[in-house]
Amino acid sequence: MDTDLVAALDIGGTKIAGALVDGGGELCLRAERPTPSQESGERVLRAVSEVLEELRAGVRWREVAALGIGSAGPVDSRRGTVSPVNIPGWRDFPLVEGVRRSVGELPVTLVGDGVAMTAAEHAQGAARGHDNALCMVVSTGVGGGLVLGGRPLTGPTGNAGHIGHMSVELDGDRCPCGGRGCVERIASGPNIARRALAAGWRPAPDSDTSAAAVAAAARSGDPAARASFARAARALAAAIAATAALVEIDIAVLGGGVAQAGDVLFAPLRQALDDYATLSFVRGLEVVPARIGTDAGLVGAAVACRALTTVRR
Repeated sequence: MDTDLVAALDIGGTKIAGALVDGGGELCLRAERPTPSQESGERVLRAVSEVLEELRAGVRWREVAALGIGSAGPVDSRRGTVSPVNIPGWRDFPLVEGVRRSVGELPVTLVGDGVAMTAAEHAQGAARGHDNALCMVVSTGVGGGLVLGGRPLTGPTGNAGHIGHMSVELDGDRCPCGGRGCVERIASGPNIARRALAAGWRPAPDSDTSAAAVAAAARSGDPAARASFARAARALAAAIAATAALVEIDIAVLGGGVAQAGDVLFAPLRQALDDYATLSFVRGLEVVPARIGTDAGLVGAAVACRALTTVRR
């Protein structure tokens, strides 16, 4: 693509963010709405359209040559549909068709949010310079993407690396996806908080019941909060080690809101990894925080769009 400016969407269970992203990964204009995740599919699409309309109102919209979308998944990039586990109103929802009401005939590229985050971290972040990497988004859900042989792997439908629905407990709780013992059911922010509350943790009067509040309690020594993060860390370690054994990655990059807990998560994760990553070719695996931060999904959607769009203006 011979353009400097791409529109990008990052759609998750908590927020819908949009931006105009230049060739250097800088966000020139940004818009955001909360995700009405428990409402109808059309209501969620309306929030997406509001974000796009805010971007369209900017003076640089006429320079935009394509739209890249990173969405919570599963997605189907061939059909332009999405079925995010944490947005029940979207099941085989025709997202690409829906956004065309706002963007007309602009080329649209759809990938999973984990693939988008991976594209960003490989291009500009912690996975830069690594030919074989796993990148994960640990937030309201758990997503991921792979870099193999120096190239981000999308897979036929845009879901490659969807590690959040790898089963790490064969007799574990039923996940909303239909499986049992999924990483997401154990390590996502809402499930960390759910488990801590069930074990007796109570937030401070001026706090909330988010994973960030659990992380703060864990740093203060609350045993239920620490135990919930430790269990999440073991689930993540088991999935990372299994991925490393399968495809020989040398680094795992963790981003998303839960990863911002810092050592509350990373210390037990690295310790648990010693129990799981025991084969000689995975023993030196690095686990590091993402570098790009909360805008990784937007930057990555733009990177993926540039890589996959062949239409030129």
